Amino acid sequence: MRILLTGSSGWLGSALGPRLEALGHEIIGLDPVASARTQVVGSIADRDLVLKTVREHSIEAIIHSGALHKPNIEHHENTAFVATNVQGTLNLLDAAVEYGVQRFVFTSTTSLMISQAIRAGFQGGARKAAWLTEEMSPEPRNIYGVTKLSAEHLCRLYHIEHGLPVVVLRTARFFPEADDMAHAIEQSDANTKANELLFRRLTVEDAAEAHVAALEKAPSLGFDIFIVSAPTPFRPKDCAELIADAPTVVARYFPDYPRLYARKGWTMFSSIDRVYDPTRAREKLGFVCRTSFADVLAALDEA
Repeated sequence: MRILLTGSSGWLGSALGPRLEALGHEIIGLDPVASARTQVVGSIADRDLVLKTVREHSIEAIIHSGALHKPNIEHHENTAFVATNVQGTLNLLDAAVEYGVQRFVFTSTTSLMISQAIRAGFQGGARKAAWLTEEMSPEPRNIYGVTKLSAEHLCRLYHIEHGLPVVVLRTARFFPEADDMAHAIEQSDANTKANELLFRRLTVEDAAEAHVAALEKAPSLGFDIFIVSAPTPFRPKDCAELIADAPTVVARYFPDYPRLYARKGWTMFSSIDRVYDPTRAREKLGFVCRTSFADVLAALDEA
């Protein structure tokens, strides 16, 4: 297919574009930042540019991974988030309907699932970890989450009103940068990312593969939302103990982890406050991340 990929110069776009091309698709990259993977330099907030790009390139599918992200909050006004994340998504949806695009994949975020009340519970002594699924009703705590949820609602609306097949992927963390709370975390960056694969992270390669799966399944799904994160070993029954003593819970599932971590000089988080459950993606999208915490331990063992 001829696919419009927004955010083509970004971390995900740089992994996803080549993967789609390897499958035989023709990719038209759209991004404000020029790169070898971006044919159209500009903003999705530019409605005329979006309509022109979809029309002139006879786009058949759109993968919308471009956005202003949480780290941008410090440097951009709320209006910029609305212009890019909401109006930009609306522009793409309108172009899709106007020019007969066959399927639409939207990159959302698990971040919008953490309300101020949940955040306060994490910081104020929650009695158990939050078990997070697509069934919850999100109440985002910042402008990033609000605009991403608004974009999800637009996607749903355009499926209802126009029959546009849309798959929304709420991706967990896959960014390469250090955590924005790294100053308060005892572990190194590599140690932190390894720990997070238990409950709130995936690799960028797996994020790209999830979009490939969503692209393929969109027509048969119609509309759906999926959490995309590395498979967690945990179960809801573990949530109270995860808050109180995460290392003990992890050791129960991975008895070799203390030895392997000690050899590396790594430690586990003392407490885990949330778990993103990717079961629905496995059952309905047929997608499971290839890289998990078990692979980290296998690599440490080999080393």
